[in-house]
Amino acid sequence: MSITIGKYQFDGPFPSTGFLEDRSGVYAIIDRRDSENHLVDVGESATVRTRVETHDRENCWRRHSEGRLGVAVYYTPHLQQPGRREIEQEIRGEYSVPCGER
Repeated sequence: MSITIGKYQFDGPFPSTGFLEDRSGVYAIIDRRDSENHLVDVGESATVRTRVETHDRENCWRRHSEGRLGVAVYYTPHLQQPGRREIEQEIRGEYSVPCGER
């Protein structure tokens, strides 16, 4: 299962973090409502699973959810933090993301 966000093909969205790997990537928090996906947040981490499981913006995700929350990931094994941040900012610039920095 995959979802296109911007020009990137993300794995997911998955209903829980149990489907994620703890490696570097860009993650997207998705609200699935009325058969449509809505982007709630996007971020990057060297350890995606741990970051999503312990995220300080989880309350924001829940406030902006009208359906079922899920998480999608674009793994970036060859990118360091600046490269992952570039992807995150590119996506934030293309979508209206209610949670996180703009």
